[in-house]
Parts: sequence; C-alpha cells; structure tokens
Amino acid sequence: MEKAASMLASFLGGGGSPEPPTATVSSIFIYPIKSCRGISVPHAPITSTGFRWDRQWMVVNSNGRAYTQRGEPKLALVEVEVPADSFNEDWEPTENSYLVIRAPGMDTLKVPLNRKCAVTHGISVWEWSGAAFDEGSEASEWFSNYLGKPSRLVRFNATSEIRAVDPKYAQGHKTMFSDQYPFLLISQVPTINQENGIAGVEPTETLMKFRSDHALHLKGKPQGKVYFGQNLVCRESLSAQGKGKIVKVGDPVYVLEEVSSSADAAI
Repeated sequence: MEKAASMLASFLGGGGSPEPPTATVSSIFIYPIKSCRGISVPHAPITSTGFRWDRQWMVVNSNGRAYTQRGEPKLALVEVEVPADSFNEDWEPTENSYLVIRAPGMDTLKVPLNRKCAVTHGISVWEWSGAAFDEGSEASEWFSNYLGKPSRLVRFNATSEIRAVDPKYAQGHKTMFSDQYPFLLISQVPTINQENGIAGVEPTETLMKFRSDHALHLKGKPQGKVYFGQNLVCRESLSAQGKGKIVKVGDPVYVLEEVSSSADAAI
C-alpha cells in the first residue's frame, strides 16, 4: 500500500516531519526460512524484496508445494542462524558462510551460502509458481526425517524469478516467499504481570516463533495508544536510492497521513 509505504520510508530518514516521532522501532525480526523461527537483529538492510535474508528459503513437499506452520506446526521449533556480520551492507559470503538450522532431536544442519545449487521447477507458494534453487540431498534428508515425510529445502531464484506484490495495492513492488508483502509493521504491546507489574516477554516471544498480524489483535485500544499491524512496501526499494538503506532498532516512526479504512489506503 503506497500510503503505508511512506511510513517505512520514514524509518530511513524520509519522514521529514518536525513533529516528534509517534513511536520508535523496538525490534526487528527476520525469518530466513518461511514458517520457521525468526531471529532478532539490531539492524537490517533494505533490498528490493524486503529485509536481507527474509523468507529467502522455504520447505516444500514432494510436489514442490510450500509447507506452512498451519499444516506443519513442528516448523515453529526449527531455529535458524545466519552469520552475524551478514547484515552489514558490504558483506559477501565465503566458503565458511552457512545457514545453520537446528531442531529438537536433530543434528545441526549447515547449508553453505556460497554454493551453486541446481535449479528445480514446479515450486509453488500461494498464488505463485516457478523455479527455485534446491539446497541438496542433505537438507532434503534432514527435513524429511524431521517432518516424517518427503521434503526439500529451496531458495528463491532472484536471478530468473519475480514474485510481484498485488499491483492493485503496490505497483512495481516484489517479494520472495513472504505472504503478499515484503514488510510487516506491528505494534509492541507487552504483557504485564498482574502481580508485580513487570513487563513480560510478549510480543517478542511470539514473534520469534512465527509472524502473524493476528497475533496481537486487541479487543480494545486504550486511549493515547497507537497500534500498527500493517503490511508494507518501501518506496526506496524500487530505485537505486534504496541501496545502502538500513533500518535500525531505535529509528523513529512517523505517521505522515491517516486514513479511515484499508480501502482508502489502496492506490
């Protein structure tokens, strides 16, 4: 949504507002493998398809169809790790760079990040189908054993494939294996221990396991509070202006315009 996209641009110094920020970025979560656990990072570079590493991989069945936590809840226990310095703008993978995958009862799986992989066709997620990189037999055996059914780990092939965001809402934008949009902005509404008044671990604990705009729906909104739960695109990702842009924890968030409904936010 183009109007919503302006909010993400404001993270990057594009707000241009003399008013105090409405909020600040309190945490950033990246989900390298679709439907597996996320990782919390202090900053993340903007790319043409979202944050770097976000939803670049997914696990598929024997027909090439994506698994999600809705059908395979065990994916919520799969922990993923990428090199800590891989969120730096000038980072390049080496022979010692790995996507590290862990799960209960399983040996650690290391997937090389600089390996050339075979292209496999007939991969699909939601409305999209196309080709992807197959991460090989070791990864396939690992996920097949973990889920108890034939499975493969695939990586989005950005050199030949484009998965466009619905042009009705965001013309020209694209994503990888995420659901519809490359970014989600959500409010942080911490739980409070009613006995000692200390803030709890939510929503951080939930967001580490899965991403959902339904996770923090509230029955009522206390006065004076601002909440977000909005799919976003970033204007800078469409041009060279986006190169080098990084969103950091602590960045200000400005509301540049308010609309009364999601229909009003569409282009």
